[in-house]
Amino acid sequence: MTGQKRRLFLDGDPWLEPYRSVVERRELYYDTVKYNIDQHGGLLGDFTRAYNYFGLNRVEGGLMYREWAPAAQRLSLIGDFNFWDREANVLERDEFGIWSIFLPDNADGPRIPHEGRYKVHVVSDLGKMDRIPAYARRVMQDQGKTTFSARHWAPATTHVFQHPSPRLDPSQGLRIYEAHVGMAMEHGGIGTYDEFREQILPRIVDLGYNAIQLMGIMEHPFYGSFGYHVSSFYAPSSRFGTPDQLKALIDAAHGMGLLVLLDIVHSHAVKNVEEGLNLFDGTQHQYFHAGARGHHPAWDSMLFDYAKFEVQRFLLSNIRYWLEEFRFDGFRFDGVTSMLYHHHGLGVSFSSLDDYFGGEVDDEALVYLKLANEVAHAVRPGVITIAEDVSGMPGMAKPVDVGGIGFDYRLSMGIPDMWIKLLKEQRDEDWNLGGIYHTLLNRRRDEKHVAYAESHDQALVGDKTIAFWLMDAEMYENMADNRTSLVIDRGIALHKMIRLITFALGGEGYLNFMGNEFGHPEWIDFPREGNNYSHHYARRQWSLVDNGYLRYQKLNRFDKAMISLDRRFGLLADPLIDQLALHEDTRQLVFRRGPLVFAFNFHSTRSYSDLRIPVPDRSDYDVVLDTDWLLFAGHERNGPSAKYIWQDVPMYGWNQSLMIYLPSRSAQVLAPVALAQEHREAGPSIT
Repeated sequence: MTGQKRRLFLDGDPWLEPYRSVVERRELYYDTVKYNIDQHGGLLGDFTRAYNYFGLNRVEGGLMYREWAPAAQRLSLIGDFNFWDREANVLERDEFGIWSIFLPDNADGPRIPHEGRYKVHVVSDLGKMDRIPAYARRVMQDQGKTTFSARHWAPATTHVFQHPSPRLDPSQGLRIYEAHVGMAMEHGGIGTYDEFREQILPRIVDLGYNAIQLMGIMEHPFYGSFGYHVSSFYAPSSRFGTPDQLKALIDAAHGMGLLVLLDIVHSHAVKNVEEGLNLFDGTQHQYFHAGARGHHPAWDSMLFDYAKFEVQRFLLSNIRYWLEEFRFDGFRFDGVTSMLYHHHGLGVSFSSLDDYFGGEVDDEALVYLKLANEVAHAVRPGVITIAEDVSGMPGMAKPVDVGGIGFDYRLSMGIPDMWIKLLKEQRDEDWNLGGIYHTLLNRRRDEKHVAYAESHDQALVGDKTIAFWLMDAEMYENMADNRTSLVIDRGIALHKMIRLITFALGGEGYLNFMGNEFGHPEWIDFPREGNNYSHHYARRQWSLVDNGYLRYQKLNRFDKAMISLDRRFGLLADPLIDQLALHEDTRQLVFRRGPLVFAFNFHSTRSYSDLRIPVPDRSDYDVVLDTDWLLFAGHERNGPSAKYIWQDVPMYGWNQSLMIYLPSRSAQVLAPVALAQEHREAGPSIT
């Protein structure tokens, strides 16, 4: 690059041009950090394989254990193998604060056998404490106790992957099914990797999603944290089974054509001392910032010092570990907004570009995220990374080599916030359709986004799902096909319309949290003192879909048909979006995405039998999806196979139009007849 001006994502953007010097300064800092890493093995070298150096690893003739604890006074390895004798196996320290010990094999095998318990005893200025090793690959709660121990995972045989990772079809969008293994089953208890593989994966495939996003995989001591207060970053949660059972789940998903994304948490760590990294060597500043900067005021957790060499090695190696050891296909990075700003996004509206380029931006965290994305994409070409960012920082989903942060997608977090706000504060008769349309398109169009109407956040105790906001207690009484309820009719109609308009406009990808597709009637509440440690609400009631006489089944069928629009027509990958008609007074919104036309009637009572709408093509149009069809718990006021004939009547700048029948609180998706026929011949609609 010497003598050349580096190409940056802001080139040609007059709004961002005033901030060029800030972006260039960040790039210089990034180059400096990367140069330092290159001097120690590089992003694709040993620097990002720290898990093969630290922790407990097999070497010639025995086991080698290493731990970074620069301020500690003494370390010893303890466990069942030496009867927890803190004097038996003392580690040696090198000049960099790395402690190590070699354990030669016994005559009959390793000193620490497969599943043998072990910890490291740390003596520091804080005193003496038994700790979980930082790079432990398996951690389990001690039987009958509240304590945890590391386990030596060294089975005689391990899972051999049978299926290659699928690749995302560039003609289609990313369709994510967000799931939590532990609460994926209907029985009262914690679900397992095996149960998820056998019982839930087929459901996801049947619905038409092409990716799953797994939450709560990284080990965490408190189940109710949903997996976001991580203690052991290299250990898959033992609550759900063994590491090999997780591998088998991922392998099976690949065999079904599903990408598997890990909900990775590098934004913070649990502050627990006994289970986590906090105060490991007796100081506040080993892995985290000391003082107030190292503590998240809202999450009560610890914040990493991303500028520190060993922290970079620990976290970047963690990226590589999950990709290579378990063959995840990418990551949803949790808490990116919190990482990027010293204020963590708390109470900030992000109403000015100055918010993205001022002193509140944490350049150290920003550069770490660039490095993390570079590692991920170099280790696994085709990997997918998604930023959970509400701030909308420019360049978030731009490549690292043009100054971007390097994510492939950003979550459109403003969309679910909009829906919940509307449901809480306004009648649907008062919704501003122009405002909804604007919010759904309010994104940087040169960066890809994942849209969603609701995720796990809206399903947790303290909030409500969209279905619950719409129908509440009536869901327990009147969801049967033979029951009548105006509340249920309204709720089901709007549930489908909200999801369809979000799917159609909100991004280049789409996300759904498990159970929300069929309007799961209950919130999520993990076992805790307040509910007498019950698992009753930490589950999903699949029987509501399977029993055949409740309208949950029909909402599930609608989700399947909606998702098929992307598979059949390449909807999410199509950048062409035009508003065709908007009438606030009569509650109509019509738009096109690609070749498809979407017509929404949000009016609560009025149906329009001779509604003229403009269309982009001089073609007759077939209705390829109607929210009012009977099989979706509608009233089928328009018949199951409607077709509209184009007329040479100009409207709103378009040269042709249609006369359609659009019933109240319903939406239709129209396709040119030739295109609709092409897809009928290629295969049946997923309904």
